[in-house]
Amino acid sequence: MIKNIISLILLIVSVSLSFKHAWDTAHYQTNPTSLDMMTTLGINKSAVPVFVILTLAIGVLLLIPQTFFLGNMLNAISILLIMGLALRSGNYKIALMEIPFLAMPLIMIWLKYPFKN
Repeated sequence: MIKNIISLILLIVSVSLSFKHAWDTAHYQTNPTSLDMMTTLGINKSAVPVFVILTLAIGVLLLIPQTFFLGNMLNAISILLIMGLALRSGNYKIALMEIPFLAMPLIMIWLKYPFKN
């Protein structure tokens, strides 16, 4: 029971973060934090729609029990991509800040989908 509650809380947080990051990335011109992070990581404007679609897809995939694992794997891969870009640009602070967010999809895979018996 406790395992399901923790899994549900992590699912809500992960889906919320996914949609928030998609929104912030889509509106990067008006959001100075997103614009600063993208320029620091070396992400150009043509890659922005790819990141928005990927982030939205991750949020939707997490909600569906059959694609829960795939959504978590894509989430972990996208976080590793951000960490790699941060390390390449020499920004270790961003890479270190992403470590808890990398742990979240891995813990969710271990806990499994909260409503599945």
